[in-house]
Amino acid sequence: MAVLSSANTFYLCYLSRPVGDRAIYRAIRAGSLRKLVELGVGTASRGLRMIDVAAVQAPRCEVQYIGLDLFETRGEADGPGLSLKTAYQKLRATGARVRLVPGDPLDGLARVANSLGTVDLLIFSAGLDRSCSRAWWFVPRLLHERTQVGVEQPAADGTTRMFWKTRAEIEQLASAAAKRRAA
Repeated sequence: MAVLSSANTFYLCYLSRPVGDRAIYRAIRAGSLRKLVELGVGTASRGLRMIDVAAVQAPRCEVQYIGLDLFETRGEADGPGLSLKTAYQKLRATGARVRLVPGDPLDGLARVANSLGTVDLLIFSAGLDRSCSRAWWFVPRLLHERTQVGVEQPAADGTTRMFWKTRAEIEQLASAAAKRRAA
């Protein structure tokens, strides 16, 4: 079983598609990240893979996955997705602790940021760039010294790339969002 898990982890980290997700899986593996938050669940395939990689380092019951998504209110412009019930069933079948927050992911982050505590990994999916700036105000309260924050952005060739934010960049984005909130 360990060999199969290692082979699967290697595949996800270096050979899987989409290519942009490989950086996420490598970050989870390298940092033994267990509390995973994804803004924009979509079809839940990335979430399932994130849980699989995290479970190699720890028992699945210790892995926590929090997903914020539109679910049933997803429109055609938002891309493919699942209903809340279907997403929960698929993700819960992994054995991880799953919490799903329906509604706009950025508004959902504002609603649940205080109750989440610190997280190990925070992923902003590519479709969220339309109003992402206001969400940065809530991000610093989710961070600890090893938290990884990734922002997925579309590339010119139709794929996506993951850009990792440093603590200084996050603080700068949060202070800019705070100024907008005060105005």
